[in-house]
Amino acid sequence: MTMTEERAEATGKVRRLNRPDPAARSRGGQRFLLVGLVLASMYSLFPVWWLIVASTKDRTGLYQSNGLWFSGGWHLWDNLHQLFTYNDGIFLRWTANSFLYAGVGSLGGTLLALATGYGLARFQFPGRNLVFACVVGSFLIPIALLTLPLYLLFSEIGLVDTPWAMLIPCLINPFSVYLAKVYTEATIPYELLEAARIDGAGELRIFFSIVLRMMTTGGATVFLLAFVNTWNAFFLPLTVLRGEENWTLNLGLYNWSGKRLESGVDLTSLVLTGALLSIVPMAIMMVAMRRYWRSGVTLGALK
Repeated sequence: MTMTEERAEATGKVRRLNRPDPAARSRGGQRFLLVGLVLASMYSLFPVWWLIVASTKDRTGLYQSNGLWFSGGWHLWDNLHQLFTYNDGIFLRWTANSFLYAGVGSLGGTLLALATGYGLARFQFPGRNLVFACVVGSFLIPIALLTLPLYLLFSEIGLVDTPWAMLIPCLINPFSVYLAKVYTEATIPYELLEAARIDGAGELRIFFSIVLRMMTTGGATVFLLAFVNTWNAFFLPLTVLRGEENWTLNLGLYNWSGKRLESGVDLTSLVLTGALLSIVPMAIMMVAMRRYWRSGVTLGALK
């Protein structure tokens, strides 16, 4: 072996030794991802932990003890009793109102969104692209800009301070229509619809018997997003609801938190306990509909 060949071989060995190990690089990326996930989890769970701790304290412990740890006494059951009995149990009425607006409104809005998305995705008609462009443009408008026009409209027809003032806006959600259209294009083939029409099925039967069943995952996603959005709504109920018997949980708890400044009545313990209970339906919804999210994630892998 010549000196030139020996020098080239030695240079190649040095390059191989200096080359980064792919396995080590992969482990470093996994550690970085793990640290990021831990930090994101802590950031998400920290407010819930603070609510749990604060709900177990009385007024004295709330202001004089460590905010991130329990005080000497356990007052959760006392706070729950006061919460459910204060002002003749108005908190339970607010809870029922929130379930009415979020449940019925989201269910009806999901059905309309699926029908509209299916029509835009699988029917040809003049102006379809213009309609879809209007749908995309409309969900880019903040809901706060539409609240005042809705209030003026509902005032003219006498719907202010009624459940309809919350239910009607929940039935119309352009973003849900967009999601339904995208999901229809991915899951409903033209050949299946044509086969159903050849067998004599009408359009309504095709939609309710075939399309809705195939869009279960997409419908569950649309419903969950609409439910969470309606449950957490604040500005719309603040504008269109006057009497406290029609308030939502968020609006009622907001009113309680302001009583300390208005009348000197400190309801902070009840507000925090009510806020803790208000997130329970969200957690139940996520757990109950987990299988739909899982099937949606694995839908592409099944093909």
